[in-house]
Amino acid sequence: MHVLAITNQKGGVGKTTTAVNVSAALVKLGQRVLLVDLDPQGNATTGSGLDKSNLSHSVYDVLLDPEIAKGDIFSASTAGYDVLPANRNLAGAEVELVEGERREFRLKEALSFCRDRYDLVLIDCPPTLNLLTINGLSAATKVIIPMQCEYYALEGLSDLVQTVRRVRGHLNPNLEIEGIVRTLLDPRNALAQQVSDQLQKHFGEKVYNTPIPRNIRLAEAPSHGLTAIDYDRSSKGAKAYVALTEEILNRLTAVNHQ
Repeated sequence: MHVLAITNQKGGVGKTTTAVNVSAALVKLGQRVLLVDLDPQGNATTGSGLDKSNLSHSVYDVLLDPEIAKGDIFSASTAGYDVLPANRNLAGAEVELVEGERREFRLKEALSFCRDRYDLVLIDCPPTLNLLTINGLSAATKVIIPMQCEYYALEGLSDLVQTVRRVRGHLNPNLEIEGIVRTLLDPRNALAQQVSDQLQKHFGEKVYNTPIPRNIRLAEAPSHGLTAIDYDRSSKGAKAYVALTEEILNRLTAVNHQ
């Protein structure tokens, strides 16, 4: 089971959009998928068609008691994948976990109880470096970084790379950066193209070939409780996420066969 943490310490970079649409595309490619919403805003939950104000269980419960994950607590979304959902209760989990034993590994323990059910788990991390994000990175095998091609983003990326190194050194020796996704890309923007070129120069094959364009359908889909893949499969945004997901899956499959 591959566990992919989708993370960036900067908000507004298309992190949740990437999490829900890659999850939906993976299902279309025949994969059994769990999406874990680790953000108290719960955007991945609502973007998957679930009502975050009416949850019988959430990731909050699982972080406080990982053994809950032995039961059938995952909510199936209209997109065909399971969701471990989140709402504002999750904001309180950090405070409650501060004194807890193995507080950084609660999510990892929970996922160990359901590993036979899924081929891939995607974790939508919050846009801050906190105990929730540390749980996501400790549970993950690989990190996917969505990144907007703008000047300040490169600065944030170096901070994130350092964070991944620290987590690998202290908590999760198997963690590695799987890839960087260029999001919200406008090919007519010269600066965006320069940043994109710099990314490829510095990170080489870590940068996925498929960029995600700015696209109105990607922005509209969550308000309908749908992924862009289910909202308008023919849109540029949805097609880009399908192509990106095929790329992600091909890389993971190639690693398995090495």
